[in-house]
Amino acid sequence: MDLLIAWLLTAISLLIIAQLPIGVEIDNFGKALVAAIVFGILNAIVKPILLVLTIPITILTLGLFLIVLNAIIFGAAAALVKGFRLRYGFWSALFGSIFLSIVNSILEKIISA
Repeated sequence: MDLLIAWLLTAISLLIIAQLPIGVEIDNFGKALVAAIVFGILNAIVKPILLVLTIPITILTLGLFLIVLNAIIFGAAAALVKGFRLRYGFWSALFGSIFLSIVNSILEKIISA
């Protein structure tokens, strides 16, 4: 998928999950675009490092710790972008990262159809 389309879909997904009652708040579409860029950069640079460092716990939890890693990256993006907030801290990050994956997948299916 083209990088620009993926960026826009992530920004739109962030705006959609900000409407859900899970504590994810984004001020406007511009902030969602910035948050999508930061999220992508963190996924490309920080997440692989965290994956390597947490291999033992990921194996022990049969891969479920990857959900926590996604929440950590989501929370880090929220901490770095002004106008992107998590009202309930880790729980908002956890549910936000899960819903981001779901909404992104649905939007990608709609776009590719």
